[in-house]
Amino acid sequence: MKQNPVASALLAAIVDVVLVATFVLIGRASHNEGPLGALVTLWPFLAGLAIGWIGARAWRTPFSLRWTGLTIWAATVIVGMLLRGVSGQGVQLGFVIVTTVVLAIFLLGWRGIAQFVIRRRARRA
Repeated sequence: MKQNPVASALLAAIVDVVLVATFVLIGRASHNEGPLGALVTLWPFLAGLAIGWIGARAWRTPFSLRWTGLTIWAATVIVGMLLRGVSGQGVQLGFVIVTTVVLAIFLLGWRGIAQFVIRRRARRA
């Protein structure tokens, strides 16, 4: 079965945005903070995600774990933290560590699962 590259890229972008937003909402909930301020926390990471997508040219290989996934993950964390810092939001070491680990699990994890499924389907075909 041939994949539609536009649909694949759109699906991957949506999954990435949903997972970054989920990370932010879980973090805010764990600190008993309401969802209204989530956009303040979210925007730096979405900017980093967008820069990662552009830098990796992720629309070409949106499910790639190595180049695409690693680039998107690194850009989301690094740019997100830099933008948080310059905008006056907190950038404590503990937050950086948690962000790095959780976003790795989210942004790399789903790509690893997707690659497993794609390879398995290809073997069956």
